[in-house]
Amino acid sequence: MSARGAVRVDQVVTSGTFSLDGETFDVDNNVWLVGDDEEVLVIDAAHDARTIHDAIAGRHVTAIACTHGHDDHIDAAPELSRLTGAPVLLHANDNELWSHTHPTRKPDGELTDGRILTVAGIELHVIHNPGHTWGSCSLHAPFLNTVFTGDTLFHGGPGATGRSYSDRPTIETSIRDRLLTLPGDTVVRTGHGRDTTIADERPHVPAL
Repeated sequence: MSARGAVRVDQVVTSGTFSLDGETFDVDNNVWLVGDDEEVLVIDAAHDARTIHDAIAGRHVTAIACTHGHDDHIDAAPELSRLTGAPVLLHANDNELWSHTHPTRKPDGELTDGRILTVAGIELHVIHNPGHTWGSCSLHAPFLNTVFTGDTLFHGGPGATGRSYSDRPTIETSIRDRLLTLPGDTVVRTGHGRDTTIADERPHVPAL
């Protein structure tokens, strides 16, 4: 609990496109707001800064954490930063991807493996999960028994590889070593689609 009320996770679904390697797809993205009645952390500013800003509802935004640098997860980040005054955080290995979308504006800070982000009195631990992109990260909130995995782990297994900046063996290793070791009842909140749990996804990640 926060002294200001219950810490909670709010979900905002936004719609737009994802473009890479000369192809463009329509996508719906999960934007996650973690906090209480006074402050909030935004995970993945996708597509529609105004809709996300409305959901923030006047709360102080501690940071905008981008799980990776694909355009559908960062396209609204600069505008949301302008609206809220919050810094945009991204792993440095995805700076090149970021620059494809925002060539004149850099992230404000780095997500690094082991870094702890705090909001509303709780901690979110940054886990570097390369494979979907080289800088992909998850955010583990033990207090909430939740991990936010971006596009690294979904209901049904690992995220997509096969495009630029990705590698299948790398994502499988990072999931096995860094995510499947979390408690089985940990809720996995993903970048697209429905929630799952660590236990439910263990059979979908190939063993060595």
